[in-house]
Amino acid sequence: MAVSMCARLFLQRSSQGLRLNPLTSPAFTSPFLSRAHRLGPSDDEMYQRTTVSIMQKEPGAGAMIHSYSPRGFNIDGNRVFGPCALLPPAILQWNVGSYKDITVESMALFHMLEPRIEVLVLGTGGRSERIDPKVLALLKSKGIAVEVQDTPNACATFNFLSSERRVVAAGLIPPPISTELE
Repeated sequence: MAVSMCARLFLQRSSQGLRLNPLTSPAFTSPFLSRAHRLGPSDDEMYQRTTVSIMQKEPGAGAMIHSYSPRGFNIDGNRVFGPCALLPPAILQWNVGSYKDITVESMALFHMLEPRIEVLVLGTGGRSERIDPKVLALLKSKGIAVEVQDTPNACATFNFLSSERRVVAAGLIPPPISTELE
């Protein structure tokens, strides 16, 4: 007869054979694990009041995009109007009007940085658009991974990668009115 390891510990011999004794189980003898026991201030570690802490930015954490609109972005309390390049640790105006203006020349500021960025997140406006293959090939040759997404998803991706302390940069074009989130 196969008996599980847990059950084997609590089997007792009786005149009728082996039987399970639930009263000797540690789960039933501990007052903290019983439904009848209420936690009180004297229970030290088991009793703690619910507290709310204001989350503050950790020192050394990267920039966070708090909101976006058709006019621009709110990055760590800084309002940026129009397309922007978000580089560790700077925020720059990016001289592109639409995804069609993303060229090898407009990407120069991203691949000349030190320390070298791991991931470049490109937000192409309201929709995910195809970027010139020459641009993608250049960045790949420089060892930079590229994520091309619509701007709302690019903002979320940038925030996620930045919170993981990855060396990430973003090139963002504001979305049209239909995808606004504030």
